This record gives sequence, C-alpha cells and structure tokens, in this order.
Amino acid sequence: MISTSITTLNLLLEESARSFGDRPAVGFAFQPPMRYGDFQQKTLDVASLLKERGIKKGDRVAILADNSPQWGMAYFGIVRLGAIAVPILPDFPEADVKHILGEVGAKILFTTQRQLEKLYELPENKLKTIITLDDAADQHNLMATLPFSQFLATARDLPEKKKALATDLTDPNDLASIIYTSGTSGHAKAVMLSHKNFISNVRATLSIFPDEPVHGWTFLSVLPMSHAYEFTTSFLVPLATGSRIVYAGKTPTPTVLERICRQEQPTIMCLVPMVIEKIYKKKVLPIINANVFMRAAMKLPLVRRKILQQIGRKLRMFFGGKLKFIAIGGAALNIEVERFLAEAGFPYIVGYGLTEASPLVSAGPCGDPSIALGSAGKPVRGVEVQISKTTPETGLGEILVRGPNVMQGYCGNPEATKEVLDPDGWLATGDLGFLDQQGNLVIKGRSKSVIVLSHGENIYPETIEEKINSFQHVVESLVREHNNRLEALVYLDYELIDAETQNKEQARQLEHIAEILAEIKIKVNQQLPQYAQIAQISEHREPLTKTATHKIKRYLYTSTPLT
Repeated sequence: MISTSITTLNLLLEESARSFGDRPAVGFAFQPPMRYGDFQQKTLDVASLLKERGIKKGDRVAILADNSPQWGMAYFGIVRLGAIAVPILPDFPEADVKHILGEVGAKILFTTQRQLEKLYELPENKLKTIITLDDAADQHNLMATLPFSQFLATARDLPEKKKALATDLTDPNDLASIIYTSGTSGHAKAVMLSHKNFISNVRATLSIFPDEPVHGWTFLSVLPMSHAYEFTTSFLVPLATGSRIVYAGKTPTPTVLERICRQEQPTIMCLVPMVIEKIYKKKVLPIINANVFMRAAMKLPLVRRKILQQIGRKLRMFFGGKLKFIAIGGAALNIEVERFLAEAGFPYIVGYGLTEASPLVSAGPCGDPSIALGSAGKPVRGVEVQISKTTPETGLGEILVRGPNVMQGYCGNPEATKEVLDPDGWLATGDLGFLDQQGNLVIKGRSKSVIVLSHGENIYPETIEEKINSFQHVVESLVREHNNRLEALVYLDYELIDAETQNKEQARQLEHIAEILAEIKIKVNQQLPQYAQIAQISEHREPLTKTATHKIKRYLYTSTPLT
C-alpha cells in the first residue's frame, strides 16, 4: 500500500524515484529498461522545457501516440506543472482528433510518425509545437515537428534553478487528465479526472493484489495508455510499487504475445476479453476437440480435470511461466472461457470499471473463493456500489458508483454531467446488473442496449452474443432488432474456415459457411426462451467497429435493416 502522504501523481513519482531509483522502470520488450531515477529526471526535463515554452498550471497539452517510455515522460512532465494532460486514443480517426484538439485548446502536442497525417489540416495557430516522441520528421514538409530527443537535449542549456521544479504545487483536486471516451453509444465525452481520482484508484487497485510484495514484478503493457484502464492499472500501479513496465510495441496477437512473454516473463498483464478468448479458441479448443477420444474423455469429470489442468500449465508457460495473474476487463468475458480458466487453475481476475471512475469499480480480490463465475468481483476498497430502479422480476437495475475515484464531470458539458452525477456523488453508469449474496457485482449489459419486442419482455443482447461467441468458428457477434425480430451479425474465423475447406471450390466454401451459421442458430435457440430466439443469423464479412477496450460500437449497427 502506498503512503497516505502521497496525494498527487507528482508525489507518487517522487516517492518511487526515492525508493526505487536504481530499479528498472520502463522499456520496450527485448530492450534494456530505463531506471526510476533516470525516468523521473527526464520528466523534470520535459516539465522545465514545457515551462520555457509558456505552459503553466491549467493549460492543456495533448498526447496522441502509442505506448512508449516517452509517452510516460511526456505525461508526468505535463502534470508536474499543474497542466492538464489530454491523452488521445491512437486509433481515433482524423475528424475526432481535430475535434478534440480544438475543443480542449491544446497548446502543445506529443505525437508520432503514424499520427502526423491526421494533423495536416488543423486550423492555423492552434498548436504552438508538435513534438514527435519517436523522433519522426514530417516527410511531406507540411508542418514543423520537433524530435523528442532534440527537445530533451535543450534541457542542458536551462539554468539549474529552472530545471529543479523541486516543489509540487499541485492540489489533489486539480485536474490531471481530460480523457475522451470511445463509448458504445456514440459521441465521445470529455471526462475530467483529478490527481485525487487517480491516486485513490491506485490504492483501490492494490487492495485486490495478493498479500505479498510487488517490488520487482513485471507488468507487460499491451493496451493503449491513453485509456484509463491501462493508464491506472498498468502504468500508475507498477510505478507506485517499484515494478518494471514492459511495452509490447506491437499488436498483441497470440504469436507476438508468446514470443514477448518467453523473453520478458511478465508477472501481471491487463487484457481485454478478446485477447484471452482468441488464445482459447486458437490454443485450447483444438486440443479439446482433437478427436472423438478426447471429446469422450472430456465428459468424464476426473479425466476432464486432469486434461484441463495440464492445458492450464501449458498456458502459463505460453505467458512466460511467472504469472501471478492476468487481469481481464474492459468488456464482458465469455462464460465458457472463464469456466475453462477456473477449471484449468489458470491465475486470473475479472474486473469492471469505466473511464468516469478512473476506472476500477470492482475486481477480485485474488484468492477469494466467494468470487462467482460470471461476476466482476467485489467493489474495490473505498468504492461504493448500489443498484437503482431494480426490476422485481429480474432483480436487475442500473449500477451506481460513489467514491473518491469518481470524475469531476464532463468538460464543457454541465447538462451531461448532471444526467449521470447526482448531488450526493452517485455516478449512474448506464450498466445493468445486480449484487449477489456474496457481494459480487454481476453485469448483464448496457441499459441502452436492452431490446424490447412487441411481447414486452426485456432481451439483453449481450447474453445471446455470449452464447454465439462460444462457437469455435465465431470471432465476434452482435444481436440487434429489426421489424420486431432478432438478427445476429456474425464475423467468422475465416482462417479456420479456409483450413477446413482447403482445395475446395468456392461454392463448397460458401456452403460450409451456411452450414456453420445454421448450426449456430439451432444450437443457440435451444438455449433461449421462445421470446428471445434469433430469427436470422447473417454473416458479417469484416470485423465490427470497436472501442479501445474492444467493446462493439453498437450504435453503428442498430439502424441497419435485415438483409
């Protein structure tokens, strides 16, 4: 647990540099890491140079870049001055990037080569400086960019009194970040999060860890730091505990993950369900479904347990063999995959959170036998959860959250703030769920996603999608309503289908796909009440558009008619 004297992000980094100065702090996979003392000094250099360029308390400075040690230096350099960091998701389209930069009035932007094309048509005089964290220059010479290494090198020329910035003048209630959500219901909102919000959530996150020292642990970072989930749990938490952060530097495909994990041997990883579900379908299901003898053996409880535990041991080795646990959050985990993880003895925890809560609301804690499969664990320390407007028939209601982690509001949008934050500090999450008898939070879906057909019954599409997604041939799915019927859009694993229909004519491939869809429809409907059965399953030929945490942007598909 971090000291109670740490009340701002600046004090957190100062304490870490004092306590862990010679320990490895941050670095890319397969490369030597930077140490805590050096990392803090670089952030002070960034702060000094930003100050020289006129940045002061309350100013907004944006970061539009993939994960790197330089991203962290830029962030802490910004907040050191009491300025506000505006992290922008690297996958945001050009129009969103321009809107955000204009709306927040960012004076300086830290970015990379991959993002420069999104900036060419920015209104003049909006940005004073564009600093490239990967030292890239604009190849088209349409804008002036300053390489980060060159930017840092000028710190040597600053008078020592300007470089020191020894005193933290930041108040815990000062804004640290404005984070734009990439919600499933459209229209990103600008969430205002303070130093207090983040520090309280770091403490809450640490409360779910096993009762043992975390110094020397390795966190493998694969999700975007510009999202609150990765920022708090895989950046602030390891920095607070003297752990090492390793950046993957690549998209975390199963092949890439295996190679990195073999070398770096992570202790903890934060993943979204899509990654672990893909590993399950690619690495586990082929073993379980290998032949008729294996399928028969899996029906014998004792034999099944031995087989799954052996697979679990192999899966731990896939992740490097040193895992304490994998944290899974950002979207719902398929229950079949979770059941496998539990039976295989694989170390994992499932959590729930949202940007507006900095983000963690519930998870674990590790080793608690009362954590129920399919739940998101228990509310973390210091965070209250209650269920509002419960429906008597189902026991479901909207999840409300209160605590020091809850945002100050939406920037420039008091009406939207008032809709979700009441005078007593309760945040209406828009998610539906209930608390079970053991105090576990069970989430059933978004209130805006509920489908009501003419029979009047509430249908939760996420529940149906979970059943569809359990099929080996399915990558992802979405259930929607049209003309008072349910349709499921299904994106299939075409690599697997190609392997199964190798050397076959196209007509046979299409026939095979039709057979798969028909089988899914029959088997899923057998598991559903009559009022919730699927009228049609349609093949969707490309991946569904998703948020940073791989939740499908449902609003993009709900108005499209049945084909």
